[in-house]
Amino acid sequence: MWHLVCGDVAAVGVRRVIGDAVADAHLRVLRDDLAVGPLVDIDQPPCAARAQYWLAVWPSAVTPRPDFASGLCADADWLAGLQQQDQPVTVWHGDSCSEQLLLARVAAALEGSDLPLWEVACGTGDSRVQRRRAVGMIEPSVLSDYYLPRQIDAGRRSRLAAQWHAAVAANADIRRWRDDDFHGEDHSLVDAVLLAACTPDWQPLPRVMAELMGHNDGFFATDFFTLWRARELAAKGCIELGGNAGQHGYGGLMVRLA
Repeated sequence: MWHLVCGDVAAVGVRRVIGDAVADAHLRVLRDDLAVGPLVDIDQPPCAARAQYWLAVWPSAVTPRPDFASGLCADADWLAGLQQQDQPVTVWHGDSCSEQLLLARVAAALEGSDLPLWEVACGTGDSRVQRRRAVGMIEPSVLSDYYLPRQIDAGRRSRLAAQWHAAVAANADIRRWRDDDFHGEDHSLVDAVLLAACTPDWQPLPRVMAELMGHNDGFFATDFFTLWRARELAAKGCIELGGNAGQHGYGGLMVRLA
């Protein structure tokens, strides 16, 4: 049986649960954060629009830069060939929008197939900051308590696949997961949070970034995504950035309102 997880942190815990032998052969890690960026060509190699998006988001001060195109195409090709394989699929997921989108994407990849689709649900069902729980947030030592695989029935598989197709067609800048569905939006709400945290006086950019990263319902705003939005706001003349990039590409940066 294949075990699919979203991100390397989650993979550490899942490996501990299923064991190294099974993980080496059947654990697949998908690293794309599906909650943000264009989806229009994500299932169509060479995935040029999606790869270009991640190239823009990635901080220039952080090297080496991943080969986004190669990784995206590998995921798309593997999922496209999933129906030809003879092993069931288990998706591990929590309340991360990206994890929920991965589940929907796999359901879409298996449309018309009798290959069983299973899930290991690790979340609370609530994507608000105060309650959400992603797979990677669970200590590896206790993740086995959540290992209660359930097979997804045909009706739910169909609904999940429809949700994936709708998200791809909408091609929104951002997707939030709430009430068991995906809701697309542009960058205005996250940008407003960043701007509200800025003042006319210089302050550390990480402090401003933390306002969005720590209080953002519906999807996990990563540090690189948040830094990118700050860079975009600076390019528009809304804020000024100063200092040296430092650790992670933003550790030494300062910010103030323009």
